[in-house]
Amino acid sequence: MIYLNCAATSFRRPDSVGRAVLAAMGSCGSYGRGSGGGDLDAARMVFSAREKLADFLGFSHPERVCFTSGATQSLNTAIMGMPRVHGRVIATDWDHNATLRPLARLADEQGARVDFVPAGPDGALDLDVLETLLGEPADFIVCTHASNVTGMVADVAHVVSLGHAHGVPVVLDAAQTAGSMPLSMEGLGVDVLCVTGHKALMGPTGTGAILVSPHIEPAPLIEGGSGVRSAERRQPSVWPEHLEAGTLNMHGIAGLAAALDWLDDVGVAEIHAYESALLDRFLAGVSRIEGAEPYGTFDGAHCGIVSLNLRGWESSALADELAARYGIATRAGLHCAPRMHAALGTLERGCVRFSFNRFTGTDDIDAALAALSELAGA
Repeated sequence: MIYLNCAATSFRRPDSVGRAVLAAMGSCGSYGRGSGGGDLDAARMVFSAREKLADFLGFSHPERVCFTSGATQSLNTAIMGMPRVHGRVIATDWDHNATLRPLARLADEQGARVDFVPAGPDGALDLDVLETLLGEPADFIVCTHASNVTGMVADVAHVVSLGHAHGVPVVLDAAQTAGSMPLSMEGLGVDVLCVTGHKALMGPTGTGAILVSPHIEPAPLIEGGSGVRSAERRQPSVWPEHLEAGTLNMHGIAGLAAALDWLDDVGVAEIHAYESALLDRFLAGVSRIEGAEPYGTFDGAHCGIVSLNLRGWESSALADELAARYGIATRAGLHCAPRMHAALGTLERGCVRFSFNRFTGTDDIDAALAALSELAGA
């Protein structure tokens, strides 16, 4: 199989990730719930993983790195838990359903008002509108770092600058960028960072984290056992237990820690350069295929994602044909980002997404281009 669905999940991972998961299953006891050797091993491993993730993402408070099941839980935690005074949130047309649906819940159940920074037909966000929206008080901005449809990367530093100038904190969804390009939470000035472990971070599924700046105190999404202050009636306010009710996915966290070591060894800048070269190769080939229509712009920062349609083909039929005839895995449809598809004009037809990572080869790119060329003439 030629796997070009890396924006959904990493299919091939460093061998060290699987070894770390298996080792943890044979050695780790219960994190925070015992004093035996295996329990202490679990505590040390989780503590080390927090430090690694904080360092990797440019955050100087590892105690406020809270592990989750992925970016969806992280975003739900942020959106439902951020302090609310004004009853208003600003989001963007790029946002994934992991953001849109909790925002809809906030609106339906608590009467919150949600305003959106629009994207144009070329996929670009109109940040002039954000400045206008900030003319009214808002509780927070939630922004996607890179669109999972087009791969375009937002000018987060500008978003943060505008938000902070009006006293509005910024929650960043970095599901597509963490691990695929250099990212510093404190360098960008982001207040809350949400990441998943199973995409470009190369970790196991069921892993992720929310990183929360010290000046933000979100309410916990889930309450329960924490291993500390068990006599307290509500979830304790100490970190990281404040946002970590229940037993952690220690085996997955061990795999994520191993993935972070691999990423550090390879270098995220090198990974981004490699994916950018694949992107350029794919775009150059697509430009020569009659009837191929890629979406978005490619003259700025970009992840290894290209979504397109091919004249004469429904997007789902094209993806099925690529898989059945050529063994090429892609993804068709709306990619859980309906507002972005509405902006691009593809809400009804969807599109086929090709996405790459460090394990994608140039031969994989060439095989996909050859298949598209053949299907364009079919």
